[in-house]
Amino acid sequence: MTRTGRSGGALVLGASRGLGLLIATELGRAGYDLAVLARSAEELEESRPELEATGAQVTTLPADLSVRAEAEACVDEAVRALGELDVVIANAGVIQVGPLEAIPVDDLVHVHDNVFWATVYPVLRAVEAMRPRGRGRIGIVGSVGGAVPVPHLLAYSAAKFAVRGFSEGLRTELAPHGITVTTLMPGLMRTGSPPNAQVAGDREREYRWFAALDSLPLVSTSAPHAARTIVAATLAGRAERFLTPAAMVGARVHGLAPGLTTRLSGLVARILPGPGPNPEAPRPGHDLPPQPRWFRALTALTGRAQADHQPSGTGRS
Repeated sequence: MTRTGRSGGALVLGASRGLGLLIATELGRAGYDLAVLARSAEELEESRPELEATGAQVTTLPADLSVRAEAEACVDEAVRALGELDVVIANAGVIQVGPLEAIPVDDLVHVHDNVFWATVYPVLRAVEAMRPRGRGRIGIVGSVGGAVPVPHLLAYSAAKFAVRGFSEGLRTELAPHGITVTTLMPGLMRTGSPPNAQVAGDREREYRWFAALDSLPLVSTSAPHAARTIVAATLAGRAERFLTPAAMVGARVHGLAPGLTTRLSGLVARILPGPGPNPEAPRPGHDLPPQPRWFRALTALTGRAQADHQPSGTGRS
C-alpha cells in the first residue's frame, strides 16, 4: 500500500533506462511511490537504487508490453503493489532507422507492436483501475515523428501517428470520468539512445546521420529537461505538450501546409544514404563497428548522454 505522506502511486512504462528512468525519478521526487515496467529484469534492478534514493517505494515488473497477457498482468501487479494508481506515463517503444527498401513488412509489424500495442495494452488496463476512483493522470509519450513524416523512419512514424490518435481519442473518452490524458510530443532528445536503435540498409552511414541529429545542441533538448517537462504536463492534465520549439513549429507547419512539409521531407530523403547494392537487415547501433574519432567528437553530447542515462554495456556511439 502507498505510504502515508506520499502523493500516491505512479506507473511508468519503459522505465529501465534513458528517458523512462528519468521520468520515474522525477515522479519519485514529486512524492509518488513507483511501479516501473520494462522488458529487462536486470536493467530494472540496476535502476532500483536510483529510484529508491528519491524516497519512493519501488516495484520492478519485467514484461514484454507488446504481449497483451504480460502487459495486463504486470499492470494488475502494479496496482496491488501501489494500493492506488494515480499516474501512468507510457514511454515504452523501439525505433528503427533505414530506407523503405531495407525494411521488411515483418519489421513494420514488429515496430507497431512494440510502440502502439505496447502503449495500448497497459494503458487500457490501467484505466480500468482508475475509472472507479473517478480520477487519474495519464501521459502518453508520442513523438514529433507522429505529427510530421520523417524520412527513413517509416515504421516508427507510422506507429507514433497511431499512438497520437489513440492518446487524443482516449482523452475525449475519459473526460466524463475525471481522468486526463496528456499527449507528449518530444522532438530530438539527448538520451544516449542511438546505440539501441535498429539500423538497416547502409547501416554505418544510416547510424551516423541519426546519431549526429541526436547531438544537435540548438534543436535537441536534454533528457532531464524532457523528463521534467513530461511529468509537469501530465500532472497538470494538459491536453498536449511539445518538448522543443522545433517540434512544435514542425507540427504546426505540417498541419497548415502538409504538401510543403512532405515535399521538404522528400528532399531530405534524397540526400540520406540509399539502401546500397545489398541492403543490410536491421541491427542495433551498438553492434556496428566502432565509429571513427572525428565522429565521436561530433557526437560528444550523445556520448555524454549515453554515459549518464544508459546502462553500462548498452553500446557505444
